[in-house]
Parts: sequence; C-alpha cells; structure tokens
Amino acid sequence: MQDLIWIFIGAMLVNNFVLAYFLGLCPFLGVSGRLETSFRLGLATTFVLLITAICSWFLNTYVLIYAPYLRLISFIVVIASTVQFIEMAIKKLSPALFKALGIFLPLITTNCAILGLAIFATNRGYGFLEGVTFALGAGAGFTLAMVLMAGMREETEIVDVPVLIRGTAINLIIAGILSMAFMGFAGLFSSS
Repeated sequence: MQDLIWIFIGAMLVNNFVLAYFLGLCPFLGVSGRLETSFRLGLATTFVLLITAICSWFLNTYVLIYAPYLRLISFIVVIASTVQFIEMAIKKLSPALFKALGIFLPLITTNCAILGLAIFATNRGYGFLEGVTFALGAGAGFTLAMVLMAGMREETEIVDVPVLIRGTAINLIIAGILSMAFMGFAGLFSSS
C-alpha cells in the first residue's frame, strides 16, 4: 500500500509529466487561459490516462508478449480510440465545454504525456494496481499543473504586466517558475 502512495505522489509532484518531464506542453500552454476549462481538460486527460494504463497493462500482459514490436502502435490506437470516445461524450453532454476546449480536445490524442505514461509504466514493470495508481497520479499532476498555470494566467490579466512581457513571454516565465518550484519536490522521492 505504501508503494502505491509513493507511486501516486511521485507521478503527481516529483515526476510531474508537465513540469518535470515537459510532456503535454501543448495543452498546458494552449488551454490554460481559464481555470474552469483547464480543470475540465485535466479531468478528461486523467480519464484518458486511466484507460490507457488499463489497456496497456492488458495488452502487455496478454497480447503483446507474442508481438512486442507492436507495442507502440497498439498504445497509439488505444489512446486515439479513448480520445474519440471522450470527444463524443463531451460534445453530447456539454456542448459549451466542447466549444471551449476547441482543437485541444482532439489533440489529447497527440499528447505525449499519455503515450509517455504507457511507455513508462511498461518499462518500469508496473502491475495492474501500480499502473492505475501511476495513471491517477500523473493525471492529478497534469490537472494540478493546468490549474496552477490557469490561475496565474488569470491573475496576469488583472495586474499591470509590462508591455514587453505580456502574452506568451509572461506565460513562459510562469511555466519556468512553476517548473522550478516543482523541482523542490525532487528530494522527496527518488525517481524509479
């Protein structure tokens, strides 16, 4: 049980996919303009991470032992299928959110954090519970990074930011400071 807690904390804080590994930067910088949109995209990404972890474990355990060379392509098919399902569900259940997420919802398919999760979990030899815990931790970390970035970006709209660094420049500065702040968790847990 303690190992699962450390896997979760490690994926969420210490080895945060966005702020430590720099995976998933496209939605991180593109969708983090509003807090509500960022949170919802984080939840959608977490769901895709969870389904990907379950499917990749199943594929590695029962299917790919006979054809390991198909691992990468099978992970991509699982991710694309899951994102299509999420996209259809959000379009049906919340058209406003679907419109707010725009192009970034289908871009979850190409979010390298999701493919990274499947590859990391496989390479680390995680079992079913460890893989699911890793996915939930990575999703929580992704959502946390998105929400922190969105909160800070909303604050920059209120405060007086010098003209020279408005827009993309201040967003990259914020992302760098967040990344450095998360480096403080590095002593908490060594990466596996």
